[in-house]
Amino acid sequence: MFAAGAVGKTLCKACMGKAAGRRALSLSFSRGPHGPTTTTTSTSAVRRAFSAVPQESVLDVDSLSDDEWTSRFLDATSHIDSDTSHKDSAEAMRALVKQGLISYTTLRDYPERFFKAHRLLARHAVEHGPGFWIRFTVHYNLCFGTVLAVGGDDQVDSLTAVQESGALGCFALTERFAGVQSGLVVQTTADWDDAAQQYVIHTPSPGAAKNWISQGFTADKAVVVANLRVNDKVVGPHAFLMDLRKGGQLVDGVSVGDMGVKTTGNDLDNAWISFDNVRIPKNSLLNAHADVDASGQYALTTEGVPPFAMIGQRLYTGRVCVAQAALEYRRKLFEVAHDYASSKPVWSPFAPPATAGELGPVLSSVPQLKAIFAEGDARGAEMDEFVARCETELSKCLVEGRMPPNQLTEAIAIAKVKAVETSIDLCGRLKQDIGSFALMGDAGFLHLDFLTCCKFAEGDSRILMQKMARDRVRKFGKDAAKGVDHSDKCELFAEEQRICGELGAAMAKAGDDKAAQQQIWDEEWVAVYELAEACMKRGMKEFMHDTAPVAK
Repeated sequence: MFAAGAVGKTLCKACMGKAAGRRALSLSFSRGPHGPTTTTTSTSAVRRAFSAVPQESVLDVDSLSDDEWTSRFLDATSHIDSDTSHKDSAEAMRALVKQGLISYTTLRDYPERFFKAHRLLARHAVEHGPGFWIRFTVHYNLCFGTVLAVGGDDQVDSLTAVQESGALGCFALTERFAGVQSGLVVQTTADWDDAAQQYVIHTPSPGAAKNWISQGFTADKAVVVANLRVNDKVVGPHAFLMDLRKGGQLVDGVSVGDMGVKTTGNDLDNAWISFDNVRIPKNSLLNAHADVDASGQYALTTEGVPPFAMIGQRLYTGRVCVAQAALEYRRKLFEVAHDYASSKPVWSPFAPPATAGELGPVLSSVPQLKAIFAEGDARGAEMDEFVARCETELSKCLVEGRMPPNQLTEAIAIAKVKAVETSIDLCGRLKQDIGSFALMGDAGFLHLDFLTCCKFAEGDSRILMQKMARDRVRKFGKDAAKGVDHSDKCELFAEEQRICGELGAAMAKAGDDKAAQQQIWDEEWVAVYELAEACMKRGMKEFMHDTAPVAK
């Protein structure tokens, strides 16, 4: 997750320094997120630019038309710059928060604006990397979006004052040995102390430290996911909103550390966080669906709604945001590359050289580039339509306050995987064919690891595909036991059945030995991902058919 700061692989500091020294860029990297920067020019420019924007209190944006809102948001974010320290980037975020163009209830009341803000910011990533986009989505979606999803009325109402203060938030879920990839299992504990009417947040081992927490070095607030224990009974992971810092200083018992220099996004701070018996008040538990009552007993307050199921809603919104961000990055990168290739003269034995007023043959007419630009338009349009449909259907659920149906959650997982993988494939191939332009610092290829961030965020794409395949094999086994006839299904379904049959036959050799079953599953990894691809292909087709607007 971006809460886990999935912002690409870390380079060793020595290699990063050498690489930075070789680059002649219009956008230079700082040496690291927490060390001294090589220049203060752009940092000062950021301060001046954001101080020039009116710093008004939280706006009532309800009266703004979509065009007016878009114009104001573009103006407010036009000064984003990656060549700055994480502290100055955080101050820019505070300035944006205070303007109130996106409030902490926008996700519920105006989800289309929430998603649009993410798309608009994603286009900056081609020039400035992923840092500010990740900072934005962690703050609005993962941190305060979780408060909106599982917080009580008083807790949600308190967010107005939090926003007016410009306080920043982070989302502490992922741990060194637990998190999204482990099935949302956490080892951080939250013990209820009935006598003190407090929760005690604790990191019981080094492996339980929160890991890769984006905005962890600058956040004032944190939503911490911890395993709640009441009267010596473990009741599962719950979310707590707590002060991480007061007056800029860490609260007692909280320790943080730097995750190190990254290949991109060094204007974003990423931290590990550890808790040493940190005491927080009773109202820290986000209590819309569960609470500890006056008698000190734990109780669900919303029948049939486990608290963590509602926390998972932020995964769905986050996956749509990530999918759209990857597509916007690809679109912008292709625009920049196409503009260059369409104005770059090339030699041809069958055409006269360029003359004044006549360009002659250009790079974009070279067959492989012409083909990939056309392919990018076609595949991008297909994914745009699919992800937009996911957004539309999810927005209905957000406005109505209901959980998305299974078909939609599956479609959102598909959207996240396919949008990111499509963008990685197209951008990677474009880089190989565009020539030396790909080496230029302002060409946009410098920040391709933004797509790597997207691949790891909100559920690693490979893990999501593993789940798709496992679910499909389980369904195959249950249907076979019941004698369900699938002869009327489409060819895509038949392909899945074939792969399931082969996997099932291979795993049957293990009998009831779970370890042996897992070993065979790992050995058959090619077929596993082939099955996931087949499921996604059919899932996209069926979702687009089933959610198609009805003609009036």
